Amino acid sequence: MRIDIPEGQEPIGYVWGDMVPGIGMAAANFSLSVYAHTTLGLREFEAARLRIAQINGCRFCLDWRTDRDGEKVEDTFADAVTHWRTTDAFDDRTRLAAEYAERYAVDHHGLDEEFWTRMTAHYSQVEIVELSMSIGSWLAFGRLNHVLGLDSVCVLPTH
Repeated sequence: MRIDIPEGQEPIGYVWGDMVPGIGMAAANFSLSVYAHTTLGLREFEAARLRIAQINGCRFCLDWRTDRDGEKVEDTFADAVTHWRTTDAFDDRTRLAAEYAERYAVDHHGLDEEFWTRMTAHYSQVEIVELSMSIGSWLAFGRLNHVLGLDSVCVLPTH
């Protein structure tokens, strides 16, 4: 870990809350809002989120599975996300969510008209904005946690 955490402090809460409360709490609220207010289906949401986790290498994010009223994606979903181009486990929207996440993270200048034609055929403008904001959140905060080494000490919440 790159940040010194006082004895007895939970690392994420300390770094995000105590160290920079004016910024960290706003970031935490944005991060939580992505989950609390999404209108996207669970599979496309998780496809984009997991693809960003794979690219970022954030251990916490890779282990996390979004739970919607007791429903989660299947155990083999993460592997399907890795192989989003060829998997038969995805419909067009889910495949596009994984593709968009990857291209957003590694080649956002390469999002060409052909891609946007496919994207707008399957997603409304509101959904595209929501997915873009969600991907931005995961990209930024997953990288922050990984770069600072927080992902190695995070604990998944118990339900």
